[in-house]
Amino acid sequence: MIAASLLFTLSCSHQDTPEERIRFGVGAPPLNLDPRYTSDALSTRLNRLFYQRLVETDSNSMPVPGLANWSQLSPLHYRFKLNSTAGKYPDGRVLDTNDVVKTYRSILDVTRTSPYQAALAMIDEVKFIDSETVDFLLNRADPLFPAYLELNILPAEHIDNDHPFSTQPFGSGKFKFLRWAEAGHLVIQRRNDGQLFEIVEVKNPLVRTLKLLRGEIDILQNYLSPELLEYLRYQKDIELLQNSGSNFSYLGFNLQDPQMADLRVRQAVAHAIDRQSIIDKVMRGAARKAETIFPPEHWAGHNELTPYDFDPEKSRRLLLEAGYGPNNPLTLVYKTSSDPFRIRLATIIQDQLSQVGIQVDLTSYDWGTFFGDIKAGNFQIYSLSWVGIRTPDIFRYVFSSDSLPPAGANRGRYTNPVVDALLKKAEQAETLEAQTRIYQEVAAQIHKDLPYVPLWFEDQYAVQGSRVTGYRVSPNGNYDGLNHLILKKSREFSHAQAASAH
Repeated sequence: MIAASLLFTLSCSHQDTPEERIRFGVGAPPLNLDPRYTSDALSTRLNRLFYQRLVETDSNSMPVPGLANWSQLSPLHYRFKLNSTAGKYPDGRVLDTNDVVKTYRSILDVTRTSPYQAALAMIDEVKFIDSETVDFLLNRADPLFPAYLELNILPAEHIDNDHPFSTQPFGSGKFKFLRWAEAGHLVIQRRNDGQLFEIVEVKNPLVRTLKLLRGEIDILQNYLSPELLEYLRYQKDIELLQNSGSNFSYLGFNLQDPQMADLRVRQAVAHAIDRQSIIDKVMRGAARKAETIFPPEHWAGHNELTPYDFDPEKSRRLLLEAGYGPNNPLTLVYKTSSDPFRIRLATIIQDQLSQVGIQVDLTSYDWGTFFGDIKAGNFQIYSLSWVGIRTPDIFRYVFSSDSLPPAGANRGRYTNPVVDALLKKAEQAETLEAQTRIYQEVAAQIHKDLPYVPLWFEDQYAVQGSRVTGYRVSPNGNYDGLNHLILKKSREFSHAQAASAH
């Protein structure tokens, strides 16, 4: 009630001023806007706006043409031909296949240690045919190969000149990067109509909400508490948009830690967490329980895994078997980001673990420090989400023995020769149906080994203010909705122009 009163008082004390920019509020700054090395969610989402890709995915996560159409000349030979969607770079040059070749060769260059190398290991050669045609020659067949080519294409000459893509994106996408004026503050421009956008970092969710109500930002997406969302739902001239989500939230373990290396300890943690209660009471139903990295509707999803149900007694028995009890309690360090809602969720999990005798030291950090620790393996347990996952090559990227950072994202240092063998078998499968079955076996083995505790798939939402309209929320939380977002006065002006033309 206090927060709501504060929100109401401050939202009524400010008058908007006319501006031509649409301001998008985010909770953390991008860390690296070079698509070859991007690993954080915000950078990934922004890069989708700046760049184009050979292949996109449809609503069922199947590959469809993006920049190019393709044909399979043999099991080891794919030909991609650029189509009419190829865009221009900011210097006016049209994207061509030399850019495609340079981009993929750069990613595959072992001296660059791109985290995407492992997923593209089947590529032997990227061959320039002509300005519109490029061939990919493989060392093994993979029926899902086109789906792996959903990587952003960079300009060849800028790759050669070591352009600082990490801070100055330069792509042919629907948005153009203008400047990164200060930390957490980017200015970008939509190409089709020149509309300017500001990406503005506002770390505190309450402050971010106040700025929305006061007109200091026009739209925000995700990273608000359920209470703030419920409050915004009933505010005048505020529109709350919501969609079922596919981003996978989990509790991660460091399997090189002596305590977390014990499967019984990981199982005890899993059975001590009341996920459904958190979803119902804290998240207000805006999520669904997860058992594996893909939701049930995904073509590679696995809908028959036995869940790790909330079972405190079983958790206590497992701890006793592992040598922990009242006289020798298990003590763990749990790291999370400084986002208030993430801290709240972590605090609830901390309390639930304490109910079975697990003592948890909860620590929170700013996003850069937190994510750096996770990538470096400096943790016992942590909570994060995988966003925008489309294809099951994520299993190799996250769980393969040869995907330890920086080669991949196996941050928990999980190794299992059974999983490695299954991933190899999936690579050799000749049909998508065979791959699907194998990837479901991979999901089942990972679920059994429990390198992560699967938590939930959170709903996606956005809140747009009084000046704007037209945003669309994606199930994976990307920012493609900015393609449709307009200033209301621009729409009214267009209607007036149309009326006068008649």
